[in-house]
Amino acid sequence: MTPPLLEMREISKSFGGARALDGVSFEVLPGEVHALVGENGAGKSTLMNIASGVLRPDAGRILWEGRALPDLDPRRAQQLGIAFVHQELALVPQLSVAENIFLGRHPLAELRLVDWPKMRERAHQLLAELGRPLEPDLPVGRLSVGEQQLVEIARALAFQARLVIMDEPTAALSEHEVSRLFQVIARLRQRGVSVVYITHRLREIYQTADRVTVLRDGRRVVSAPVSEMPPDLLIRHIVGRPAQEQFPPPGPPPSGPPVLRVRALSSRKRFQDVSFHVRAGEILGLAGLVGAGRTELLEALFGAPPAEAGQIWVDDRPVRIRCPLDAIRLGIALVPDDRKSKGLIPGAPVFWNLVLPSYRRFLLRPSEELARSQALMQELRIRAPGARLPVASLSGGNQQKVVLARWLLAQARVFLMDEPTRGIDVGAKAEVYQLIRRLAARGAAVVLVSSELEEVLGLADRILVMHRGRVTGELPRGEATEEAVMRLATGGAA
Repeated sequence: MTPPLLEMREISKSFGGARALDGVSFEVLPGEVHALVGENGAGKSTLMNIASGVLRPDAGRILWEGRALPDLDPRRAQQLGIAFVHQELALVPQLSVAENIFLGRHPLAELRLVDWPKMRERAHQLLAELGRPLEPDLPVGRLSVGEQQLVEIARALAFQARLVIMDEPTAALSEHEVSRLFQVIARLRQRGVSVVYITHRLREIYQTADRVTVLRDGRRVVSAPVSEMPPDLLIRHIVGRPAQEQFPPPGPPPSGPPVLRVRALSSRKRFQDVSFHVRAGEILGLAGLVGAGRTELLEALFGAPPAEAGQIWVDDRPVRIRCPLDAIRLGIALVPDDRKSKGLIPGAPVFWNLVLPSYRRFLLRPSEELARSQALMQELRIRAPGARLPVASLSGGNQQKVVLARWLLAQARVFLMDEPTRGIDVGAKAEVYQLIRRLAARGAAVVLVSSELEEVLGLADRILVMHRGRVTGELPRGEATEEAVMRLATGGAA
């Protein structure tokens, strides 16, 4: 058997009184794609932060090609060829795409000056390999979340890494871009590069990985070839109980008048001439590739920033939405695509984050504010030791439920949901799906954006497809297939 490239033996790590890892062993062979899975808080990122030298273990050994690494740090890890593409993007918004890719290792010309033409050309080549040749001189701060994720991946590929750790690399990518990424991973494997692939999307494991290791509560549960791990068994290992039906059954077809209706909504360089409606009790899916204008459309409906042209009706009444406060007063809620930067105040207590849109109702009544927050946490099974703890201390799935719960407290009637399950585990996803279906059953109108096509197909009553800022078609639930959606998403006819 080929000796491991990376071997981690009996790794333990604690933070204060909480044990994150408890005697975990893990290995990666040369040229293999090894999936690392588990619920939020299982210890996946902690283990990989130790593998990349960011954290030091309390106990255990790390070996690289059989040689012990007693004092591994990030610089030594980089010298060995270990690259980490983090889920939380680590880019400099003010610098260009090319500068971010080669940050700290710019190609040099004579007199040790930066070789700008060579850097731009190489950046363009790397991004073209990933299927999205972005302009190398464009500031990263002007890119979408999906485009920034591609820059992160290109940065890992820029120096000849021997082990690339990818933490949720497809969280912000469309189905088309995911397939492009898998092609890149296949080329890395052919060159003998190893990949550790952390994901909550179980289908991706079967599309790209050779082996899979499951962590639960800081311990290794199982490690086996993917070919020997059927999906139901994998889910059981991850959550510790038998798998359930992923998507709850749809409710009766909505028949009431539209709650939200838009006509010819436009915003320069973001989206043009968008018209649609959504009824009470309906889930309207919004599909398309990254850059299609879906996020920008939802943010415009929330007034962040507003659309530049077009008309909006709420309950058949024409309205103007100039800022988020206008939207909130009309009963419109936004669950943003990036909960950390757009949806939460990480250092603030859970209950503060819950009552943000409803604070006027609880003014000078802090005890009622806290009591209502605690009741909502219990209703939605938000797992936290207390409502006074910082929301940043919660797992990704529980943070996402806080974002959803605040709009229940605000009594919203229209829910604009942008990637509501991004970065959360399979168990938390099922709970969010149940909540979305429950909202619709209570009469809420839901507009759902997701880059996981399976998610849109599994939840939506109708699907609207966008391409380059325009609506290219609409599909009822019975006619919506992956092929039909992708044809429209790439600019083809239905």
